[in-house]
Amino acid sequence: MISMSGLSASLALRLIGKTEDKEHEMIESEPQHAREIAYFMENIENVETVDDLIGDYRLYSFVMKAYDLEDQIFGKAMMGKILKSDIEEDDALVNKLTDDRFEVFYEAMGFTDGGTSNSNTIDPEWKAKIVDAYVDTTYVNAKADDNEALGLALQFRRKAATVESAYDLLKDEDMAQFIRTALGLPDEIASGDIDRQAALLAERVDIDRLGDEDYVESLVSKFAAISDANSDTVSTNSVVTLVSSAMSASSGSFVPVTIDIDTIQGFSGYKLR
Repeated sequence: MISMSGLSASLALRLIGKTEDKEHEMIESEPQHAREIAYFMENIENVETVDDLIGDYRLYSFVMKAYDLEDQIFGKAMMGKILKSDIEEDDALVNKLTDDRFEVFYEAMGFTDGGTSNSNTIDPEWKAKIVDAYVDTTYVNAKADDNEALGLALQFRRKAATVESAYDLLKDEDMAQFIRTALGLPDEIASGDIDRQAALLAERVDIDRLGDEDYVESLVSKFAAISDANSDTVSTNSVVTLVSSAMSASSGSFVPVTIDIDTIQGFSGYKLR
């Protein structure tokens, strides 16, 4: 893996545009990952039920890591209940959890009939999709460990198209941090009323355009510009960095950054210093 530690968000984003595909290939060929991928491909078709999956720790860990749930691997009982639930029922456990990773995982696994049936596990395309998710999640998490701002930008790129409301942005900690930074809002507003936060984001973010790559990249550019201006790792003058990083590579236009103090002061969690 190519280290992005200490680089500005803007420079790191430009570099990964040239190295991302190669780094995915490197992950797949690393012995540790290659072994787990091979085990998954060879054994997942033996899984028919949720209990089958959870009973094979290597398979269970692999799919959990693929959907960024490594921190929940210990919770086998809860994961079993989630996968056995019926998402069509309002009181199903999968519908009660605010962390959207669980719903994404539930949909990706595709168990039916109370977790007793799954036709996906013999489908080559489904298996390839899970492997791709495993490799990409490994890649993004490694970049986030290396460079926090870069990790947030990569996460936003991947999740933006799934956002249907401002509340979807707020319930995901990484997405919320990204969008606050991109809009020039301080983290202190996160302790304010959730409905007021959602209303503010809905005014400033065109939710319907989050599936538009150009629009998403405009937000990424703003995020990188402000992150670089605030970062201790940036050695140049912060004002110069802000201006240069906000120059769009595609249009060459300056992206102005503004902070609405009146709006910010409306949140109980913010105190003007």
